[in-house]
Amino acid sequence: MSEQRAETTEDGGALHAAIRYVNLALLALGCLFLVLMMAHITVDVIVRYVFNGSMVGTLETVSFYYIVLAVFLPLGYVELKSEHIRVDLFAQMMPSWAQLALYVLACLAGLVFFGMLTWQSGLDAIRSTQRAETIMSNFLFYIWPARWALPIGFAGMCLAILSNLLRAIQRRQAL
Repeated sequence: MSEQRAETTEDGGALHAAIRYVNLALLALGCLFLVLMMAHITVDVIVRYVFNGSMVGTLETVSFYYIVLAVFLPLGYVELKSEHIRVDLFAQMMPSWAQLALYVLACLAGLVFFGMLTWQSGLDAIRSTQRAETIMSNFLFYIWPARWALPIGFAGMCLAILSNLLRAIQRRQAL
């Protein structure tokens, strides 16, 4: 673990370390919501089958909160670890300078794409918050807080792409 930490510090410097910690925090939040979802569903099943009752709002809470938060918050951490799906069959056959050029181009395209997603989902979250957005249900269920998971997750992704881009340029090789 200390070797990995030393490599991270030497490799990307303070900026990479800060981005890594931000994305680790988002990953921890995503994991927390997975655990909460598991507990909520477990309690719902116990109440249903043991006590022949029901918990109001389980489906809505799982659909609009837990899943959204668990999926979008950890996006940047997955990118930092280079664990997203990649198809680099032909890139592996290219010289290292061409691999680096393609990687830089892909990172720039990713920054533009996820930057636009961050911007638009941020505007949507602001509008949703201003309207105190709810869904149709047999009770009042606010969904506007969950709308913030997208811009936060996409911003984490942008930071991770930027960090990987800078590290690749510094190393002079594609990651």
